[in-house]
Amino acid sequence: MDLERQAVERVLPRLLPAEDQWPSRLHRAMRHAVLGGGKRIRPILACLANRAAGGDPEAITEAACGLEMIHTYSLVHDDLPTLDDDVLRRGRPTVHVAFDEPTAILVGDALLTEGLLVLASYPVGPQWAAARAEAVALVAEAIGSRGMVGGQMEDLEATGQVAGDRVPGDPGVRLDLIHRHKTGCLLRASVEAGAVWAGLPVDQRMGFVRYGECLGLAFQIADDVLDSTATAAELGKSPGKDAEADKLTWVTLYGLKEAQKRLDELETEIVELAINIEGPDGALAALARTVVRRRS
Repeated sequence: MDLERQAVERVLPRLLPAEDQWPSRLHRAMRHAVLGGGKRIRPILACLANRAAGGDPEAITEAACGLEMIHTYSLVHDDLPTLDDDVLRRGRPTVHVAFDEPTAILVGDALLTEGLLVLASYPVGPQWAAARAEAVALVAEAIGSRGMVGGQMEDLEATGQVAGDRVPGDPGVRLDLIHRHKTGCLLRASVEAGAVWAGLPVDQRMGFVRYGECLGLAFQIADDVLDSTATAAELGKSPGKDAEADKLTWVTLYGLKEAQKRLDELETEIVELAINIEGPDGALAALARTVVRRRS
């Protein structure tokens, strides 16, 4: 995983517009958002899945970086005052704090567009044309109104209704919808895109897809737990926001103990899926353990 992360950190800066390129303020803000740290889980996942599927991760590093741009766009918009209203991200001021709110909106718009452009452009060469097209379609579906953005909408509609059991419908069903879409869809797509770039046929990807789905759910439950237990220094963002905003999360609905129990169950399931994909002691299993046990 360290090698994949190093490759991503090396490539990301050159894929972003230079700070002095017009419009320079926008490009400075974009670089502030993307290059200010982060776990780089999505591009790393794509590279690890690509290797497990028989591909060459070095050939797809640029394409995988498009996933990080798209993920960062979602964070920039999430942090806006009209949504989560957060002042810290990755241990630094959020974009709307470091620059201003209109600039942050445009940064998100630009990073989404640039991320899709990277996916449509890399890997370079006619031999990659079919894989590029499939990866763009896969990711675009994952982040649209029936994916990540839809999960965000469901999250908004459920917010402020948890106290007093006022969430309409089945709260558990709504929570599952939120987690699987708001966070899970792009993580799942990152894993499957890695398999796509390796040339793996659709009928041989189900293990990768299931791994990505379970990892996405575990990632969000871990986020819910950390919001209740970690410090701002550990998180790189403000803790306690979920309870303060009366958000529907695993912790607010089921309690901290049940959330941690579910995380343990998911870790076992994800590791088993990873072993089925690449054998024991593989990188996908190690990444799953890192996601579940992280403190940031």
